[in-house]
Amino acid sequence: MATGTPATTLLSTAGIIYVEHEYQHETSATSFGLEAAEKLGIDPSQVFKTLVVAVDDYFAVAIVPVNQQVSLKSLSRVLNAKKATMADPEVAARMTGYVVGGISPLGQKKLLPTVIAESAQLLGTVLVSGGKRGFDIELSPIDLAELLQAKFADISV
Repeated sequence: MATGTPATTLLSTAGIIYVEHEYQHETSATSFGLEAAEKLGIDPSQVFKTLVVAVDDYFAVAIVPVNQQVSLKSLSRVLNAKKATMADPEVAARMTGYVVGGISPLGQKKLLPTVIAESAQLLGTVLVSGGKRGFDIELSPIDLAELLQAKFADISV
């Protein structure tokens, strides 16, 4: 198992219950989240992707189901910002300390303002990246939100 990523270290230190899921990542995959759902045999609406977004003069994180997209307009409204755009992948990797396709919302270099798609609240557990390609973590969406000081909102389409 991939125990020992910053994400799993944070969860263990916080005493949060989680389950590790590893799969063989294909280098030809273009949608990392959909690949995870398929390889793990889990409904894509339960697997969430972590997106780093430039909001006005700061960065934030949006967590949405892998089979949906983030509504940047809705995210801006939730964060009381004028404008939100997707962060450059290299900037996202540098800011979080993770490789693109393996960016976990947990254990990032700095805790960024985070918004989770409200559909997560309806699920018993969600899967998010565990900090590397081919590795997801399953946990309660409530635990995820509490640990990240995140809010739930309607940000996906």
